[in-house]
Amino acid sequence: MTELLLFIGGLVVFALIVRVKAPAVYWVLFGLPAALYRVFSSYRQTMEACELTVAPPWWKVFARKLSAGEQQARPGIPKVRGIRPTSTGLRIRLRLAAGLAPDDVVKSAERLRHAWGVYSVHVAEIKPGVVELRLTGFDVLDRVRMPRRLAAGPLSATVAVCEDGRPYVRDYKAKPHGLTLGANHSGKSMYQRCLIKDLAKQEVALVGIDCKRGVEQAPFAPRLTALAITPDQADGLLDALIEEMESRFDLLCLYQGIDGGTPLEDITSDIWGLPRNLRPVPIVVLIDEIAELFLITTREDTARRDRMVTQLVRLAQLARAVGIYLEVCGQRFGSELGKGATALRAQLTNRVVHRCNDKQSADMGLGDVNELAVLAATSIRPERAGTAIAGDSSGHWTRIRTPKTSLGEVSGLCYRFAHLTPRIPTLEPFRPQAAIPMQDSTPAPVEAPSTS
Repeated sequence: MTELLLFIGGLVVFALIVRVKAPAVYWVLFGLPAALYRVFSSYRQTMEACELTVAPPWWKVFARKLSAGEQQARPGIPKVRGIRPTSTGLRIRLRLAAGLAPDDVVKSAERLRHAWGVYSVHVAEIKPGVVELRLTGFDVLDRVRMPRRLAAGPLSATVAVCEDGRPYVRDYKAKPHGLTLGANHSGKSMYQRCLIKDLAKQEVALVGIDCKRGVEQAPFAPRLTALAITPDQADGLLDALIEEMESRFDLLCLYQGIDGGTPLEDITSDIWGLPRNLRPVPIVVLIDEIAELFLITTREDTARRDRMVTQLVRLAQLARAVGIYLEVCGQRFGSELGKGATALRAQLTNRVVHRCNDKQSADMGLGDVNELAVLAATSIRPERAGTAIAGDSSGHWTRIRTPKTSLGEVSGLCYRFAHLTPRIPTLEPFRPQAAIPMQDSTPAPVEAPSTS
């Protein structure tokens, strides 16, 4: 008896320690079995209490009357069509009863969370009539742990974890241009580091514009095809990008495949339909502080500012088809910056907003996405650096948080993959002078297909 009590006491102490130090381990060992028991032992009662029921079909009512049963036909509830445990929670796929809508389940998510004793419940529509409940057993954004197996495809980067435990993937093919906003120490720089960390391993040209004398992006110089560290350099670099864009359009028109002998499925309107040996390398332009390109101190700066803004708007409107993508960062980005700011912001589909000092800043990034997303962005606590609200033009939004990534870690990775840095003739004047890579055996840079 004494040994049994000691064992139980030791197990309780172990569970309490693991719950604090390793919540994922605690969930797998203790939380998951308990959650499964609560879900299956009270599923029907919970659905009825949360009003996720519909009237029983007529044939069930008729059958009850014929059988002279005393009990009435029970109301219809969503049917479980699949269940999948994960390291952070539980996935339950439901087939909705006729008459229920996904919004009905969304409205009951908070009640389901309390009924089943989990940290959060998120609802996602899989297809008409089928939804997935994504239960999390603990706060996955408290200490971010990226999944070991990342399924990001080409020209995409896994940069954060969503609040339902899924990885957040920044896919440039799906959402070509993006805007990242946030106050100082909110996590914008960490988000950009995570982007570069993933993109540096791919066949893509990275172009940096960092008007803070390059303090944020200069450590990544070995992996940058071009870098501008002053507004004057940024002016010239944007002109070079426009020249590169126009030459790529000429290439696309030349090999588009609209002559009579080309199969219809081979006709293309972007570079991804070109043969691989003709396809130019994609370019991701990372702008660290967009306001520095808009602000002016003298009247002479006005012409330069207007020219840069015009070039940025042209890139945002046209460059997707030729594989040039914008990733714009800033603290504020609204009409007060000057002419063209609103037009540029409207082209930036992917929105990521970190902690803001005022509601107006959050509204700049998420006001046209969802009002609830704006409120969520203004409620991020200062000690939760790296937490952000990610949304897009579809109205969908979610909380995300980037893992802590040091500047030295990303800089070392850029040295390691420096041999993947393509040389683009039009951008060659802006190629940064990088230090000698750590390993002398690094292969020579890869020549990108010329489009000039």
